[in-house]
Amino acid sequence: MKIVVTGAAGFIGSHLCERLVKAGYSVIGVDNFDPFYDPAVKRRNLADLMSSGRFQLAEGDIRDAALMESAAAGAEAVIHLAAKAGVRPSVEDPAGYADVNVRGTTVVLEAARKAGIQKFLFASSSSVYGNRSRIPFSEEEPADAPISPYAATKRAGELLCYTYHHLYGMDVSCLRFFTVYGPRQRPDLAICKFARLIEAGRPIPVYGDGSAERDFTYIDDIIDGVLAALERCRGYRIYNLGESCPVRLDDLIGCLEEALGKKAVRQSFPPQPGEVQRTCADIRRAAAELGFRPKTPLREGLARFVEWMRAERRE
Repeated sequence: MKIVVTGAAGFIGSHLCERLVKAGYSVIGVDNFDPFYDPAVKRRNLADLMSSGRFQLAEGDIRDAALMESAAAGAEAVIHLAAKAGVRPSVEDPAGYADVNVRGTTVVLEAARKAGIQKFLFASSSSVYGNRSRIPFSEEEPADAPISPYAATKRAGELLCYTYHHLYGMDVSCLRFFTVYGPRQRPDLAICKFARLIEAGRPIPVYGDGSAERDFTYIDDIIDGVLAALERCRGYRIYNLGESCPVRLDDLIGCLEEALGKKAVRQSFPPQPGEVQRTCADIRRAAAELGFRPKTPLREGLARFVEWMRAERRE
């Protein structure tokens, strides 16, 4: 089976492509190496894949209809991960986020439709739930109050996916990821950023009073969920993929200190606009329909991340 993966060179995308290739799939990876962070990091993410006969890189932008139609030709599934990422930057550039995440998703869906592709997986986000006080977050909730442009574009992507399911009978699974971490995590995200700063003996920026909670989910568990959704993609479904065990920010910092064997120097800042207070996944639907069961506790995942980070620095 040939599968198109957009955002293939990113954190989640590169792990997913490796697992797909290992499982025997042929993969067309689409990525434009956007300079949101160092493109050289993304190229390193693909280094092992580039020597595989089952992986082909299509370098370019998802908004390029000709590129996407060429990539989709002969494929049987699309896993659409590519997006402008990040809650905080989206507040500064809402139009840019809408252009890539909404218009770009439409271009990818159209390419899939024209190619006759039946299976479409869309990478969504826990941020679509907004600032809900009731936990855990269930897919049955309306998700009609996003508080950042990024979250709004992800919810818009889910609705576009439903439209294509309704009009063309495409089988679609929208996967709401909950704070994914692990080796190759984006350098702007908390665990990667904090770990590197603590390791270097530099202060870490703490926004708010440390009480914000996130449902940190290890990359291997997320990939397990994506592969299960690919195999069982039928109709239109939304799935939460999370650890379902939220951790306070100040507790996360303590766990990082333990994994690194070093104390953090904290700098306090006001809460940032667009950030939700907590996330917590209700994974009963994913467990029942996908067999999704995260297996990596936070401390174990952080230990693996620190081991990878230090090995990378030695290379």
